[in-house]
Amino acid sequence: MVRPVTFQAQTRTGAGPASRLALNVLGAPARGAGAVLREDSVRALLRTAADGGVGLVSARPISDIERLLGQCWPFPSPFRVTVRTVSASEGVDRVEARARRSLERMGLPRGDAVMVASAGDLAGADGRALWDRLERLKDMGLFRRIGVCARVEDGPELLARRFRPDVVELPCNLLDQRAATSGLIAGLADHGSAVHVRSVFAGGVLFAAREDLPAHLVQSGSGVSRARRSLAENRADPMQAALAYALNLPGVESVVAGVASAAELRAVLAAAHAPAPALDWSALALDDPATLSAAGPSAVSSAA
Repeated sequence: MVRPVTFQAQTRTGAGPASRLALNVLGAPARGAGAVLREDSVRALLRTAADGGVGLVSARPISDIERLLGQCWPFPSPFRVTVRTVSASEGVDRVEARARRSLERMGLPRGDAVMVASAGDLAGADGRALWDRLERLKDMGLFRRIGVCARVEDGPELLARRFRPDVVELPCNLLDQRAATSGLIAGLADHGSAVHVRSVFAGGVLFAAREDLPAHLVQSGSGVSRARRSLAENRADPMQAALAYALNLPGVESVVAGVASAAELRAVLAAAHAPAPALDWSALALDDPATLSAAGPSAVSSAA
């Protein structure tokens, strides 16, 4: 059943939009082999985030990003930090050890949340053992919350009923609105889970030139061109529209934005503070949003 989403033109009382952004620092795996983050770049990025009012950093155990973050936090640091687990296929002991190591690499005594990287890890035979181990880390005070990164197809509400996660992270954007229109976000809130949304820029599809779109999106009649044309006809900046949609979804605690430089973050902050455009949001959604899954990592185009 598709439920109408009431778009809220204002953010929470007393909290600016930047305070609801979560910063995901992107490195080489997301931007190609030639994209190498330097310490001075990360330091500038974090300072821009702190000055802009961003309160949450979403870290992943990939590349050298955790170590760079640990070396570059502003002092005093205003950030809460979430970390992702490694795959449960490496064993529950390894998952726990790597979560602890993530905090050590970032120089943090504790984190805001430890996030199971894939809902599939909880569906496996070791799902309960994995969750119990993370509960132990929470009881020890190493993390304030436990969460899971899921897709709409993973049945997050079933996971929420079984494990009672403090946080659930889902993809949701202008082109793929299923988490909102299906009532999933509202349902998770009813189970007591805070909702974070990722992939808000649809893997960069909103910014890419037509000739740069993946072949499956060009040929499948997915409606990407229609959505981009609608934004252009309404003189709506794609980044502003994407952030306005995500930041004003009822029930969403944080919006995860992937950036690789201070310049990209400044563009995101400016777009987040811009007035929300008057759009027919439902008309922008793809008929088959699952086609976006192969579009690559969520990232802001440096040319946007």
